[in-house]
Amino acid sequence: MNKNILGIDWGTSNRRAYLIDQSGACLAEHEDGQGMLAVGGRDKFGASLAGVLEAMQLPSDVPVIMSGMVGSASGWQEVNYLDASVPLEQLPQHLSAVTDPAWAGRSYIVPGYVYRNGASADVMRGEETQLLGAVALGHRDGWIVLPGTHSKWVLLRDGVIQSFATYMTGELFAMLSKGGTLSAMMDGDTSDAEGFATGLNQAAQNEPLSNSLFRVRAGVVSRSAAPQQAAATVSGLLIGAEFAAAARAAEGQGITVIGSPALAARYDLAARHFGLKCTVLDPHQVYCTAISKFLKA
Repeated sequence: MNKNILGIDWGTSNRRAYLIDQSGACLAEHEDGQGMLAVGGRDKFGASLAGVLEAMQLPSDVPVIMSGMVGSASGWQEVNYLDASVPLEQLPQHLSAVTDPAWAGRSYIVPGYVYRNGASADVMRGEETQLLGAVALGHRDGWIVLPGTHSKWVLLRDGVIQSFATYMTGELFAMLSKGGTLSAMMDGDTSDAEGFATGLNQAAQNEPLSNSLFRVRAGVVSRSAAPQQAAATVSGLLIGAEFAAAARAAEGQGITVIGSPALAARYDLAARHFGLKCTVLDPHQVYCTAISKFLKA
């Protein structure tokens, strides 16, 4: 029997694969643009997965654990959400077997989570695997922040999700950059420290976000603000809006961020601006740690 396991974080636009051994060590990595949208339909996922094994030169019997949008209604096969009350460490007992005959018995999909609060609900797919890795690394309590296209703020208590909220931060930034009245001034450096701080300062005032965004344009066209700082200011506004909404609940506890170095650096700056301590975890280490838990289950 193959003693290693292939974990695939299959997102909407991108796909990352990690070959993991029993200790959680990463033996090989692969990344490509074959996210859910690029696959081209439910009947193409099997061939797309075969392409990963071929690219990584892996044997056909390697067990495969997939998380993310591969389990959505538009993915390979829809996997029902788990209720937030199910402990993260029980995820290995809730895998959904792939029904495609060519992959049956060796390929599984991790379910996402749903959090219900009265009549409202929030969902995640993919982040639950990173949360499992964080728990395995000892981060069982407190606020975990997973920045990205749809940023998640998750409150854990002894490895169980107490609540979470999603912010469309990355998606909004992408939309504002590609179209609309702000797009022409969004080609500056998003890491510009002064512009980012300006956005954070405005977000801390808790003024309506749509008004604050328009004032970025007004500042540029009135020559009151540097056009090269507009992108960083918008980034600060959007990330700051997350903190303005959630930072009070995390006061005194701090946050743990799981994100790429560039994103984590911005969230660390925002955390300090809002008076929060910030711990950063490497997303690759977190994911590999989680996948090793599926191997041992």
